Amino acid sequence: MQNTATPTHCPYCALQCGMNLTPAPDGTVEVSERADFPVNRGALCGKGRTAPAVLSSRVRLTSPLVRSGGTLVPATWDEALDRITEGLSRTRAEHGPDACGVFGGGGLTNEKAYTLGKFARVVLGTSQIDYNGRFCMSSAAAGGMKAFGLDRGLPFPLEDIPKSGCVILVGSNLAETMPPSLRFFTELRENGGTLIVIDPRRTKTAEQADLHLMPRPGTDLALALGLLHLVVAEGLVDEEYVRERTAGWEDARAAAMAHWPEYVERITGVPVPQLRETVRMFCEPESAMVLTARGPEQQSKGTDTVSAWINLCLATGRAGRPYSGYGCLTGQGNGQGGREHGQKADQLPGYRKLDDPAARAHVAEVWGVDPDSLPGPGRSAYELLDALGTDIRSLLLMGSNPVVSAPHAAHIEERIKSLDFLAVCDVVLSETAALADVVLPVTQWAEETGTTTNLEGRVLLRRQAITAPDGIRSDLEVMHELADRLGVEKGFPTDPEEVFEELRRASAGGPADYSGITYRRLAEENGVFWPCPTEDTVVHPGTPRLFLDRFATPDGRARFVPVSHRAIAEEPDEEYPVLLTTGRVVAQYQSGAQTRRVDELNAAAPGPFVELHPRLAERLGAAEGDPLAVVSRRGRAVAPARITLGIRPDTVFMPFHWHGEGRANTLTNPALDPTSRMPEFKACAVRVEAVER
Repeated sequence: MQNTATPTHCPYCALQCGMNLTPAPDGTVEVSERADFPVNRGALCGKGRTAPAVLSSRVRLTSPLVRSGGTLVPATWDEALDRITEGLSRTRAEHGPDACGVFGGGGLTNEKAYTLGKFARVVLGTSQIDYNGRFCMSSAAAGGMKAFGLDRGLPFPLEDIPKSGCVILVGSNLAETMPPSLRFFTELRENGGTLIVIDPRRTKTAEQADLHLMPRPGTDLALALGLLHLVVAEGLVDEEYVRERTAGWEDARAAAMAHWPEYVERITGVPVPQLRETVRMFCEPESAMVLTARGPEQQSKGTDTVSAWINLCLATGRAGRPYSGYGCLTGQGNGQGGREHGQKADQLPGYRKLDDPAARAHVAEVWGVDPDSLPGPGRSAYELLDALGTDIRSLLLMGSNPVVSAPHAAHIEERIKSLDFLAVCDVVLSETAALADVVLPVTQWAEETGTTTNLEGRVLLRRQAITAPDGIRSDLEVMHELADRLGVEKGFPTDPEEVFEELRRASAGGPADYSGITYRRLAEENGVFWPCPTEDTVVHPGTPRLFLDRFATPDGRARFVPVSHRAIAEEPDEEYPVLLTTGRVVAQYQSGAQTRRVDELNAAAPGPFVELHPRLAERLGAAEGDPLAVVSRRGRAVAPARITLGIRPDTVFMPFHWHGEGRANTLTNPALDPTSRMPEFKACAVRVEAVER
């Protein structure tokens, strides 16, 4: 164990805040400020400060577990690995390779995500692999690809935000989801810029805004189209930019003109004067940005919604110019890198498409296999989970907890229980791991080295600061051992830098080109922005700002995508008259599998709640803290009332971090976006009932 401070990064959100870790004499690990990292400049939220608590043997897994007589009991590593080998081999022999599924996570390092995709396709020969990042930023990725020919969360560094003239923040409560980033928006306003927040709740982020719009959940698409209508009607289109740097404007313009302000007000509930003020604030300064998050993206029309916001940026000349553009605030720690290197159903490393013959040939050569041996695209995340126990009979799962995080979660829990075989690699016994046949305890962020890619597209080096306890192995070691047992003796190294060197070769020439990035450069330069095609820092220092000269399309022009408003998949009716939207709270993270094991965080956020307007509470006869049942067509959740004027009267909000009777995702709708296959987490019809005490 080292006795000096090790510079590394937080294990949680996509900011990947810099921190220093120092082992203490009592065996704990101390977190200290790392002011040299530009994303957080030393600032950390409560989750980051308390992250080492999950390293404790008191809360983590310390031994492999196997199911015996219906109970998980400790086992040796050989016994556990042999059980997994037997389970996967039996499934392949009886049902074929596609009966084996693989499910990854947006928290896995680039090395692990890359190896997991390779393991699925080379060792198991299955097409059935996807990851929980599909539930986070897939709609923004699809919209970005359509418009720009490239998907990177932010096409500019966070440090550009304070230099912009106006930022529209759509469906993000970053004051709670990534608190250290709020300072960029505070600096924006200090510099004379303006902040517009669009959210059906008056969140802590909305309280910082110069203008807060509160649309009905699921109507962000209509809102963006109404703003573009006003841009056209008021003569604010940047005609020269549109002519020289875009294509497809006339069709997008025609679609937007069908969404006149009064019509949009009826759909969204946002008054016309606020629509006009938004356009004025956005178009008046020389530069402006639109940043979206899960609010507009986690919808069954999320891709079209993103396209509408991008159209607004393009029509006003706000993309590919300094301190302007469209960006996505990626959520998970490695949500960006996780979708670039092969654990997504339709992708190969370097953000190559799995159905592209040239991409298959390139990656197959790096892997030393026949391109024809690589399976084609598989199911998206929800569709994969929905097929468990029927088409997919065995599942290897790493770094995800779908029993809590998936939509229609009670159904997914039943599908998981119906599997012939389930193996889970995790650091804690999550609700999903508790259902497994084999659970493997794996190393955590502070115990291993590897790279992540933050929301800016900045590739970072997490460094090992401590040694893992005896009996713990890394995910790379797990895949090496399983590959060997399943007949593939080479190609699955356990050293992360060796894996990264192969990833560099596999990504070379692809959209997400990491070939010029090395561990040495990452350590010396505090991260490198992709694409970076050469190690020569003079020739190519990385790409912090995309699209300044051209977009990543064949002709260099951005594409307008014509879109029109459509309703959410499940509108309220007499039986289910209220809209439910979901989200996060500051003291918990994602499914809560790790943060719910930290005493300080649980004290701040001990459990779920139902946030509702006083008018709705009065109709129900509910007081603060009273138990309320929220019922959808998929199930029922019960949690205490939290009454506030900061939410629309037609909407209730629940955080999704908990299992049990307060599980918000029991209620959510798995209706999928036709392009991104994103489920509609953010809007479904419910009724709210008082519960007898």
